[in-house]
Amino acid sequence: MEDTTGSNPQSLGLTEKLKSWLSWSWTYVCFIWFGMVLIMVYVLWSPLKLQETLTSASVFLNTLTPKFYVALTGTSSLISGLILIFEWWYFRKYGTSFIEQVSVSHLRPLLGGVENSSTTGLFSSVNGEAEPRPSVSECKVWRNPLNLFRGAEYNRYTWVTGKEPLTYYDMNLSAQDHQTFFTGETQQLRPEDAVMQKAWRERNPQARIRAAYQAIELNHECAAAYVLLAEEEATTITEAERLFKKALIIAGKDINLLVYIKRRLAMCARKLGRIKEAVKMMRDLMKEFPLLGMLNIHENLLEALLELQAYADVQAVLAKYDDISLPKSATICYTSALLKARAVSDKFSPEAASRRGLSTAEMNAVEAIHRAVEFNPHVPKYLLEMKSLILPPEHILKRGDSEAVAYAFFHLQHWKRAEGALNLLHCTWEGTFHEVSVYPKKELPFFILFTAGLCSFTAMLAMLTHQFPELMGVFAKAFFSTLFAPLGFFADKMESFMPSSFWHQLTRI
Repeated sequence: MEDTTGSNPQSLGLTEKLKSWLSWSWTYVCFIWFGMVLIMVYVLWSPLKLQETLTSASVFLNTLTPKFYVALTGTSSLISGLILIFEWWYFRKYGTSFIEQVSVSHLRPLLGGVENSSTTGLFSSVNGEAEPRPSVSECKVWRNPLNLFRGAEYNRYTWVTGKEPLTYYDMNLSAQDHQTFFTGETQQLRPEDAVMQKAWRERNPQARIRAAYQAIELNHECAAAYVLLAEEEATTITEAERLFKKALIIAGKDINLLVYIKRRLAMCARKLGRIKEAVKMMRDLMKEFPLLGMLNIHENLLEALLELQAYADVQAVLAKYDDISLPKSATICYTSALLKARAVSDKFSPEAASRRGLSTAEMNAVEAIHRAVEFNPHVPKYLLEMKSLILPPEHILKRGDSEAVAYAFFHLQHWKRAEGALNLLHCTWEGTFHEVSVYPKKELPFFILFTAGLCSFTAMLAMLTHQFPELMGVFAKAFFSTLFAPLGFFADKMESFMPSSFWHQLTRI
């Protein structure tokens, strides 16, 4: 087993070198291959009797009736039309092009594209210190920092409606996150870790719970198993908190487990009404692990501070994290807008503002709302209750509707608490963005436009060939003669440049 694990890094290194070499040489290989093809065609022109073959092919093409060309172009139009219909359906359902997705997922890594590689954990522990990953790729899909508990919260929706509150895609992303967070830091997985790896991938909740109990039977100090039970089996927040505390005791020095458990314990305290305790736990966690900005624990802290109405502390947190170098979020932008709107909203009147103009404080509040709406224009409809709220997902799309749902689900109460804040938001949003803002505008993928153009073009060729067969035949001959003229010119120049004996010797070889 040791030999196997020891050889893995070497084999992985060889694979990475091979991929990098392929991506580096791809551009040059294309030109070399094209040149070699031209040379081979010219060298084998006489031995393979390519001239006679082309002549016979042209004679065969001349004998074809216009019906053949009508059938050819009509079939091409039909196939491209079917591809267009499938691409359009896939785009409407998943928001992306199927061809582009396959190209990015499977071909781009081979052609030198960026490929995200996950390490053994979110953090690596070296000498007892937590270090971030060497590189954190920019991505639009993030884990919801305020995601609910499955057993104690999401399952209530299932009990009432009989429907699943989370999509399979969302749960699959969570399974990948958990495998990344809770993989053992040793080279060789322990038996209980292997069971938990399988448990996170299980689609059935009961199967995940059974696997967690199996891991506990193998090792009574398997903290990851208690984390799963707290998330999935516990039907109340109090029960989930008890299981998390038990997991914290046996977590040891596993950085990933400690961070995850402490954060969830703080969220339990927040949900149980012990808000000051939750704030202290979040502050201690951020102080103990200062490099956790990518996990957005400050968003949990902001929500708890808003519940305490500690607006000065909220402003202090915003001053630290509302920085241009850090990834923005709806929580950051809209909380900043809320604080500035709160200062003027209780006395704000659209009629009075239109008569006398906006004061400096009102202008700052309006600009902050502008900035927030430009970042995510979906949020106001949920805050103004123009759209119904649903349970927030476990993962959110930055600047998308899912982020708007997650933000409004937890922060609508804070906007309602600030008198007049929603009125100012409504006036600013309706007057400026209701008709103007179209961000984020979803553009049609290239391949949908390409297949649409190809389908239309081939359909037009089929119709013209059917209506004007002789004229289209003349046009096709002129087009192909013009297209192959550079090749003939190149062949003539090569023949005049190279001595005939050289080509004779090559053909003999």
